[in-house]
Amino acid sequence: MDFVRQTIAASVLVALSLWIQCAGMAALIDRGLAYLAREQRLSLFHSTALIVRVTTLMIGLHIAQILGWAAFYRWMCFPGWGSAFYFSTTSYSTVGYGDLVLPATWRNLGPVEAVTGVLMCGLSVSLLFAIVTRLVDQAVGSSPKSGRVDERGINLPPTQRPH
Repeated sequence: MDFVRQTIAASVLVALSLWIQCAGMAALIDRGLAYLAREQRLSLFHSTALIVRVTTLMIGLHIAQILGWAAFYRWMCFPGWGSAFYFSTTSYSTVGYGDLVLPATWRNLGPVEAVTGVLMCGLSVSLLFAIVTRLVDQAVGSSPKSGRVDERGINLPPTQRPH
């Protein structure tokens, strides 16, 4: 019976994490694409500000997920929020100091949270990578020397492409 309870709890918590991460990323992508579509080329300051804002919002998404797990730990495992949040943070980030452990009934949730945290951090990194790639493409595409060359190694204007 304990395994069934753990499986149900883990499934709900993983689904909650996925919904938080995916909804947050979808909102960021939607707003980011609209912002980038309005701008021809972002200045160094605006590019930096965009990356800082997105990174800050991503960290907020991770904290929201950690709080979801911590709420469960507070309800079922630990007497206080401090311990629940601390355990959740160390598990989600895969640090796992081991100075605080779950009761035997819920012990399998720690590794599940760790795997979830790794996957959610990977999603965040992929979005940040996509944004940086888009910024570089915009910078290269709007520069006089686009960096594009034809099959003979001759520089092409930004609008001309090899056939």
